Parts: sequence; structure tokens; C-alpha cells
Amino acid sequence: MSLPLSTRRSWVEPGTDYSVRRQCRLAGVPRSGFYYDPAPETPENLLLMRLIDEQYLRHPEFGYPRMTDWLRDQDYDVNHKRVARLMQLMGIQAITPGPHTSKPAPRHKIYPYLLRNVDIERVNQVWSTDITYIPMRHGYMYLTAVIDWYSRYVLAWELSSTMESTFCVDALERALTQGNPEIFNTDQGSQFTSNAFTGVLLNENITISMDGRGRALDNVFIERLWWSVKYEKIYPACYADGHALHRGLDSYFKYYNHERKHSALDKRTPAEVFMEGAVRT
Repeated sequence: MSLPLSTRRSWVEPGTDYSVRRQCRLAGVPRSGFYYDPAPETPENLLLMRLIDEQYLRHPEFGYPRMTDWLRDQDYDVNHKRVARLMQLMGIQAITPGPHTSKPAPRHKIYPYLLRNVDIERVNQVWSTDITYIPMRHGYMYLTAVIDWYSRYVLAWELSSTMESTFCVDALERALTQGNPEIFNTDQGSQFTSNAFTGVLLNENITISMDGRGRALDNVFIERLWWSVKYEKIYPACYADGHALHRGLDSYFKYYNHERKHSALDKRTPAEVFMEGAVRT
């Protein structure tokens, strides 16, 4: 019987005689979770990115022109080109139609959005995923998570210092050990339109849905999750390194799933609702 992923993860120890890559391969765990070195950026740009991130959570309709104007109102000397580059680096774009910084990769198949006016009535009816920028004291990382829409249960999450599709596929495969959704929804980012990602879903006969261009609120449940994660854990902590960030997120998601009661769930936790629904199914 294979040991749990969490147990095998604990075997990997950065700084030993063996590289993290080799330890992950021997332990049979995804390497993306061990990219603990935050991506570097200048202190000034890190400050701007933190401000952009906070303002975007408040106003997801802001594209780089409005974000530039807002930063200038805060007395920051920035131009549109610089703000556009930083927002592209962060992987965010305005939810309203217009020119956008995030584009699907050429030749990747785009699937239609299937969830408009659909009632979410049960566990495992719809899952979704997304990537969000995580500001840190001396750099930044990216977080991806898979969530069940009905229960708000976080099925899996991964960290990476790059936006390559590997850590998104790792999170997806971990989530699928807990069940299969009828529909899986993503945005049109290249990580989610890649054959590596969609191939996993197609092999499991899962229907794929993708948000309309520039419509982040098509994926509203995971957008709410990012708000909770950042304001309850990320911003107050200001993590110095990837190890501390991973520990903090691990603690938070356990709390979020098993202790944090939701008014939309009749004051129950996501884990209670998910487990009850999964058994019923």
C-alpha cells in the first residue's frame, strides 16, 4: 500500500547531499511543491505589486490604465508600460472586456463556458482552479488550488516560483484522488489550456468548461477563496521564505476546510459538507 503523499513529502529535506529534484523523484512526490525560493524582483517593484494585488482584490475591474492612474493618485511615479508588465507578471487582468495581459497559448484548444445560469446543487458537480500571486518579504510565489463549488472545500493546492503548468497538474492529480467532478472550470490561461492539464481531465471523462475572456467572476468561488487566504493569512504574515509560506498555507487550508464555518453552508465547514455529499453520491 502506497504511503500518503504528506508522509512522502516529509522525507524531502532541502540542503542535504541529494538535490530536491532527486529526493522528489525517489519519494514519488511532485517537485513543484519544493520550489521554495521566491521569484526575485526589486524592492520597489515588490511594493508596487503588493499594492496592485490589494487594489485588484477590491476592484477586479481595474486594468493597467486604471491601475496606473490609481497608483499615481497614491503618489507613485509609474507609467502604463511598467504597470502592465507587473500585472502580467502577477497573472492578473481586468474582468471587463478590453485589451488584456493574459492570453491563451496559440494552438491550445479553448472550451466554452458551461455554467452560466446553472444551479450548483451538489458536491462534485463543479470543481474549479486558478492561480494567484502571493507577495512575500523578499520576492513572490504563485499559489494554485482546486475547489469544489458546492461545499467550498479545497481539495488540493500547490506552490511554485514559476507559472509553468507543472504545479497546476500536480494539484489537479492530487484533487482527483478524492473523487471526480462532473464539470471542471478554469480560465483560459495557458497552464489550463495545455494538453498536460486538459489531458488529465479528458482521461477521466470530465467535462471541461472555461471562463469567457476577461471574466474572472465566472470563477467566483475561487476568487472569494483568494480574498480569504490573502486577508486572513498572507498579508498579515508577510512570509520571508518559501518554507514558512508553505507551513502557513498548510495550516490555513486545514483551518479553512475543517474549522471555518460558512454562513452560505448553514454554519457548517466545507469539509463537513463535502464529506457528507461525497458519501451520499
